[in-house]
Amino acid sequence: MHLPYLIVVVIYTTLQFVKVKADGTKPSQGDIEQLFDFEKIQSPNLSSPVSPTHPTNRSRCKTYPEDPEWPSPQQWKDFDTLLGGNVLIKTVPEASPCYTNDTATPSSPICQSLTSNWGRSDLRIEDPTSIRSVLFQGMTCMPPAYSPAFFNATTANKTTLGCDVGGFPEYTVNVSNVAQIQESVRFARKWNIRLVVKNTGHDFGGKSTGRGALSVWTHYLKDRKVVGEFVEGGEGGYVGTVVKLAAGVQVYEAYALAKEYVITLVGGEGKTVGHIGGYIQGGGHSPLTSIYGMAADHILSINLVTANSTFLAANATHNTDLFWAIRGGGGSTYGIVTSMLLKAYPRIPVTTMRYNMTTSRTFPRAKFWQAMKAYIDRFEEYADLGHYSYFRIRHVNGEIFHDMASWVAPNTSATDFRASIAPLLRIWHDIGVPFDPIITEYDNFSDAWEEGFPQEAWTWNMRQASRFFPREHFTNDTKRLQSFEAVKEVFEEGANLILFNMRNPPGSEALDNAVNPAWRKVLLFAIMFVTWAPGDGREFVERLSRNLTEVWNLRWRALTPGGGTYMSESDYIEPDWQQSFFGDKYPRLYKLKQEYDPEGVFYAQNAVGSEDWGLSEVLLGHLPSQNSRLCRK
Repeated sequence: MHLPYLIVVVIYTTLQFVKVKADGTKPSQGDIEQLFDFEKIQSPNLSSPVSPTHPTNRSRCKTYPEDPEWPSPQQWKDFDTLLGGNVLIKTVPEASPCYTNDTATPSSPICQSLTSNWGRSDLRIEDPTSIRSVLFQGMTCMPPAYSPAFFNATTANKTTLGCDVGGFPEYTVNVSNVAQIQESVRFARKWNIRLVVKNTGHDFGGKSTGRGALSVWTHYLKDRKVVGEFVEGGEGGYVGTVVKLAAGVQVYEAYALAKEYVITLVGGEGKTVGHIGGYIQGGGHSPLTSIYGMAADHILSINLVTANSTFLAANATHNTDLFWAIRGGGGSTYGIVTSMLLKAYPRIPVTTMRYNMTTSRTFPRAKFWQAMKAYIDRFEEYADLGHYSYFRIRHVNGEIFHDMASWVAPNTSATDFRASIAPLLRIWHDIGVPFDPIITEYDNFSDAWEEGFPQEAWTWNMRQASRFFPREHFTNDTKRLQSFEAVKEVFEEGANLILFNMRNPPGSEALDNAVNPAWRKVLLFAIMFVTWAPGDGREFVERLSRNLTEVWNLRWRALTPGGGTYMSESDYIEPDWQQSFFGDKYPRLYKLKQEYDPEGVFYAQNAVGSEDWGLSEVLLGHLPSQNSRLCRK
């Protein structure tokens, strides 16, 4: 029997700034790593020996609401009481106001509001279970205007408009302290219930959802503090400013903090993404990657709750194997992170460029691709200047629409930036590119990011795949042309494209963490995606989905043998995902998974160790459905 612990219901948003101590000495590692208030609220040591063997045949599958082993309503009520009361949330799908007795009521004011705002991540992340990748949840409760026509009437699929929980978690714990996380892990382990972790739900691969699951929702853990003049212990330790962020801090909040304290943080481009969730744990590319590397490279210490409910710190001197694994090995795998200590850098000037262009009678497709080839031919030059560009090429009304979301040049004045791109612009002028760029110089990265990366919509009707094209493909004329043609071909065959030009800085390949080694060689990160309309039939959508994986993705993979891609923005059924996402680091990551979580308390699609498990149903004939039973193979 576990005794209730002290519960503090307040959601902490503490901001602290620690400089040199009163006696003139610099703060020590211990000073820096003092726990946030919410981390001080802990349960007694809940750790228990984990089973050295696989579960029995009876418990080979996770327990589900239809199983006799499922906790009774009273046991769920007792669990909520243990957590402090009114913490456990029974899932009601976000779009449920659009249905009355399973009949669509799209004209209701609340449903109309949901429909018009369905793509707004800033609103939808406030729901306990909403996610971006609803396809893999089963799309069992969508606003009627978006409810797909192609699902058939099985547990995982639907034809009639209606609303049920489907592949969403059954319950969510809105955590406000470490004790609640510890008890949630313990409860899931005790009852053999699937456990998922949700921060904001941005993940492209359905990692933060699952039928019958208990979800740990970290979104409201918002504490953060900045520490100046930090000296890390040990030879070669980091010296400089550090920032400590709690699990729920989002990118826009982290960058606002950086601006306030005149520093620079390495983070994502998406405004509402969680800064230290799956983003950074999966590696995390950034508009600053070309000069500073991956976001995971800047982690100094991690606080987390492991699969046996132990709360611990992992850093360069304690629990070093976990410290290595979590920096790039993926989220929802080794534990639930509560906070991280991160390197910060001085404020830097940044210049950005934005533009768009559309093909037309006077600017035909041939000229567009001629212009793109001239740009891609210079990828090595621009990346080595420290630049990062994020651009899209899409099909719009029968024409090609290309927009440069933001070309970011850190530590660069507008004058120097213009000089660096002048040769390209002369070529574009000669081609006749309709080009009216907006070039802006900023005295800090946060403002450059704020204006250059507007909030993007959550697209529900899409599937994507991706690949890294390494530097060697841009130093060799033949491979560079092959890479260009590979990107062009999938577009002309129907795909849309999201492309990034960046590098990892020299020396980053020597860093000892779990970041995919293929990241260290990249110059082009290419994403292709397909979309469909709500009324499109199953055969059409399945053909799109299969073609993405079985034709286009295989074509890019064949051109880059032994390469990889970014786990967080990849094909949901990426072939040989262990190699693609982790390279030669996978064997060590898998060994650590068996050591720290042999029971499989933490599971996520394509996460380390997930090959030991399988989902019982598929969507569109080939996509594992999160709206099905999870069983050990």
